[in-house]
Amino acid sequence: MTAPAPHHAPAPYSYVSPIPVRRANLGDALASEWTKIRSVRSTLWTLGTMILLMLSIGLGVAAIAAASEAPMGGESALGFGFFGMLPASICVITLGVLTISSEYGTGMIRTTLTACPSRARVLAAKAIVFFLLVFTVTTAVAGLVGAAQVGMVDAAEPSAAGWLRATVGAGAYLAMLGLLSMAIGTVVRHSAGAITVMIGVLLLPLVAAMFMFSEALRSVQEFLLTYSIPSQMIALYTDSAPFGDGGPAGWEPLLIMTGVTGVVLAAAFALLNSRDV
Repeated sequence: MTAPAPHHAPAPYSYVSPIPVRRANLGDALASEWTKIRSVRSTLWTLGTMILLMLSIGLGVAAIAAASEAPMGGESALGFGFFGMLPASICVITLGVLTISSEYGTGMIRTTLTACPSRARVLAAKAIVFFLLVFTVTTAVAGLVGAAQVGMVDAAEPSAAGWLRATVGAGAYLAMLGLLSMAIGTVVRHSAGAITVMIGVLLLPLVAAMFMFSEALRSVQEFLLTYSIPSQMIALYTDSAPFGDGGPAGWEPLLIMTGVTGVVLAAAFALLNSRDV
């Protein structure tokens, strides 16, 4: 006698989504990060303040120079852009830190990494979106300020290379400084702490150098004066080293900032992949 065939229970109810399901890619991460950065108020406030500082200080300094009628000594008026670029860098630093650290503060980083388990992809998307946004805005404002300064001040006609550094160079430098801030925010994972670290990196070397009166510290003083971030910003507008022989000038400050940012960003990638959230 043959055994009866086993009785199979009915298959459980299942749902098949009509929306095609596919594996997420970098384009999806970029779209997500673009939605985040343009929908939070911190972006509007920091970039708005940055634009206001670059315009008001840059044009104000140019107006003072034009009224004084002081000789420019063969220099173009584009160098006045530094005076607005320095305070604007604080806004870029703040936005760079908040781009990543605010998610740690609210716990949103867990949701982000659940939706996109590839942590390297998340950080890469944040870096790309942030860099392109800050670079575009800063370059446009720097070009507007530079054109106004050249029109207001009776000075030498700037060269094509000078225009390129004062616009594209300034925009890239500030965007790289913001990326460095984002990397520090990834490492520290705390908004106030990371912003404090970056403000120290921005100002402390120059301030410390000013108080090094000892002859034994002369070489250290010269190094800090030459390679501090404000000094590199000044050097970006010049063809020759503004602080002694051998210092950075022209495009060299941007190359230095790119190298430092690359190293710190690589460390941020490594720590993000190895630490819990």
